[in-house]
Amino acid sequence: MAGDREAVDSAPRFSMRCIVSESFTPTARTRVVREPHRGAYDRETIYKILDEGFVCHVGFAVDGQPFVIPTMFARVGDFIYFHGSAASRMLRGVSEGLSVCVTVTLVDGLVLARSVFNHSMNYRSVVALGKATLVGATEEKLAALRGFTEKILPGRWNDTRQPNEKELKATSILRLPLTEVSAKMRVGPVEDDAPDYALSVWAGIIPLQLIAGAPVRDERCDASIPLPAYAAHYIR
Repeated sequence: MAGDREAVDSAPRFSMRCIVSESFTPTARTRVVREPHRGAYDRETIYKILDEGFVCHVGFAVDGQPFVIPTMFARVGDFIYFHGSAASRMLRGVSEGLSVCVTVTLVDGLVLARSVFNHSMNYRSVVALGKATLVGATEEKLAALRGFTEKILPGRWNDTRQPNEKELKATSILRLPLTEVSAKMRVGPVEDDAPDYALSVWAGIIPLQLIAGAPVRDERCDASIPLPAYAAHYIR
């Protein structure tokens, strides 16, 4: 695995930072139509949402039947990588590229209006369209696996046993280039109809966030092994 180790060391590192600032050009498929003022097409906004999300939903069709599968993913550069089981419908005919719709949604708060109609959520979401292809090169597969690992917990990749040849062969990873993408968000306070502001009803925002609990040691983990700082002080 010496060659694989070298590939790991030279593979592009997963980064939570966005370096480029240019925008994606909206297409007929990605342009936000309903509430267009909530749409965003700049890479910084889109990549920040993708980097914060843990789970994406991959939509695709097989023989006219649509499927939507939740799976872990990671952004590495201008690509999204996600898992695909060899037994999955998603991999049928993937050699020619699989047309997919990948979505990621983050819920930031519940919007409690004075009327039922105006209740809402504060959220951030991304939709990416394109053709996903199977990753074959070991170097790229390792880079994607490191992206998954470092996204879950930065620093974990170098602290654990990395994939061996057998595990790499058993792992299927798909790559989607980020070329046709848009984001949609709702932020801000309650928006009620003017007459409803006089109603004697509590209104406001209930913020929501993902918070980590205290680490729980595996029962077969040697008690003498110290808890890593990245686990002890994990925050989102």
